[in-house]
Amino acid sequence: MNLKGRSFITLKDFTPEEIAYLLELSEELKGKKKLGTTGSSLKGKNIALIFEKPSTRTRCAFVVGVVDEGGHPEYLGKDDIQLGHKESVKDTARVLGRMFDGIEFRGFKHKTVEDLAKYAGVPVWNGLTEDYHPTQILADLLTIKEQFGYLKGLRFVYAGDGRNNMANSLLIGMSKIGIHVTILAPKSLWPKMELVEECQEYAKISGSTITLTEDLDGVKGADIIYTDVWCSMGEEEKAAERVSLLKPYQVNQELMNKTGKDTTIFMHCLPAVKGNEVTEDVFESGISVVFDEAENRMHTIKAVMVATLGE
Repeated sequence: MNLKGRSFITLKDFTPEEIAYLLELSEELKGKKKLGTTGSSLKGKNIALIFEKPSTRTRCAFVVGVVDEGGHPEYLGKDDIQLGHKESVKDTARVLGRMFDGIEFRGFKHKTVEDLAKYAGVPVWNGLTEDYHPTQILADLLTIKEQFGYLKGLRFVYAGDGRNNMANSLLIGMSKIGIHVTILAPKSLWPKMELVEECQEYAKISGSTITLTEDLDGVKGADIIYTDVWCSMGEEEKAAERVSLLKPYQVNQELMNKTGKDTTIFMHCLPAVKGNEVTEDVFESGISVVFDEAENRMHTIKAVMVATLGE
């Protein structure tokens, strides 16, 4: 499958077959890495890593992924370049596109990463925006596949803030790949109906279903329970309001028991605020695969770069 030259902005742009291909490539690259074999598909390539928002997993995954494949990563923090301050995104894109072979962007406005992709002339990869976090979903899907051996037909529940970038992206990824997805959240924090309707079209094709519910019994039969922080970066002033609104949706042992399955796994994109969205005992339990997910960010991000830019 040829994805050369493509940008990776949202999973909306990728078919289920292309997503499956990226997961297979991730597995292959992960297997090689475990054997101590690194590649050279990015040899001679220079990669710009633009970070308006700080990061642990995304930054480290891109840096290690680039170096493993023989390329050079250049970290550009918000104070390192003029992006959107003294220079427009369009002009910055055209400058960086002439110097770099690929660009990663992690920041606030989704339009910024879209404009970078439009004007840079090189592949641009979304490391997170306010709307979407597609590289995380690839890592999540790889982790689920490793745990269950398959994806199609599994039951996935996301509990918490149902209209943040993670809920949006999970809705897209799960519905495209054929996993039944439930958003368990207070109605005021459900995803936008426009996105839900779009994902229902993906679900029709893949044979999955989408459920939005406020009822905690919505976790019954779940294979995966997933949560995220109640306050995204930049929303700190809403913390107290969010905590009171979302407290009933905390992932604790009682909620895990409601699935009625002893094979259910717990997932979180990290960092976690233990005692808020998840209790310490669930986070540290044997059913928690959060550090597999974290590691898989690197293998899946490497796969995206190899597939879209590698030789």
